[in-house]
Amino acid sequence: MTAVTGDRLTSLELAAWRGLLEAHARVTRALDAQMRSEHGLPVSSYEVLMFLADAPGHRLRMSDIADRVLLSRSGLTRLVDRLEHLGLVSRCGVETDGRGAYAQLTDAGLEEAQAARRTHLEGVRTFFLDHLTEDDHQALAQVWERLDRSHE
Repeated sequence: MTAVTGDRLTSLELAAWRGLLEAHARVTRALDAQMRSEHGLPVSSYEVLMFLADAPGHRLRMSDIADRVLLSRSGLTRLVDRLEHLGLVSRCGVETDGRGAYAQLTDAGLEEAQAARRTHLEGVRTFFLDHLTEDDHQALAQVWERLDRSHE
């Protein structure tokens, strides 16, 4: 690990940091445009649908979804409201906690999630993975794992 020196990043550190931010923004914008065009859903909605599609019984506590997405709890509530209005998600209370709530995929939501998953995976490959070598994939996977472990 590099020691903090001075009040500036080195040019290499700055390039690494800005590169991460710019690549993420660029790929996310492209994925969002593709998902909106083909499914009428922003990436943030797709992400919630995928968490639910992959969950046991296709449902999760709202608080668990909020912990997984890059939205505030109020932002997630508004997003789930929109998905509920579209008939893709329903809400139900948590029997053991009067304050808690579950979001659950409807049949239409599961169908949409499955269709959108194919589009999303195609976009991830087109906008990101296809621009990298297999060695790049391995190196990045190791970096993300190392960063993830550093926050445990």
